[in-house]
Formats: sequence, C-alpha cells, structure tokens
Amino acid sequence: MHFTKDHEWVRLDGDIATVGISKHAADQLGDVVFVETPEAGKTVAQKDSFAVVESVKAASDVYAPVSGEVIEGNDALASAPETVNADPEGEGWFAKIRVSDASQLDALMDRAAYDAFLATL
Repeated sequence: MHFTKDHEWVRLDGDIATVGISKHAADQLGDVVFVETPEAGKTVAQKDSFAVVESVKAASDVYAPVSGEVIEGNDALASAPETVNADPEGEGWFAKIRVSDASQLDALMDRAAYDAFLATL
C-alpha cells in the first residue's frame, strides 16, 4: 500500500489500483455522510480530483494517486457512506483504476514513510 500527502492510499494488484482515503483522513473528516465515486470509463490523471467525500464537518475532493482509466467506482458507498469511517483502507475504497504508468507509485510513500509524515502534522 502507498500513500499521498493528501491522505489517499493506493494498493496495486497487477495493473489495477484500488484507491481510497487513509484512516487518518477518515478520522479527520468525522462522520462521512456522502460519497461521490467516479464512473467507470473515466480517465484520470495523477493528482486530479476524481471523487468527493462529505462529512458532518466538511466536503473534500479526493485526488487520484495514479493516472489511468476508472474501471469501477464503489457504488456501495452511495447507500452506506459510513463504510469509509468503519473500514477506510478496506471496504471503504473509492475506485479501481487501470494504471497507465506504474512508475508513478515510486513517488508515493509506503506505510512507514506515511506514518512518519503524519507525525509532522
């Protein structure tokens, strides 16, 4: 699993990246009440906004940690947005993206580096 400084995570399986927000981000948002995930077929570029998450505290854009084509949005979040709080780095994923440039992962943080980054906040 890799992380961005904007608190997104990405897990690669072959050329398919599953993307979501970190536990830290979910905790900071508080109770998630709405999630808008991207449609399959949408092309995203690394660092572009591709989803929206709203909580009782704030609305936030979610940024693509890698470039590629969305092959699936997590439609279950529309009726159960609280899944993002309950399991942000598992069932609370936002999208699956067919990665166009796997080398983009090299610029992201692993868990240890992300934890060290969080300690500076």
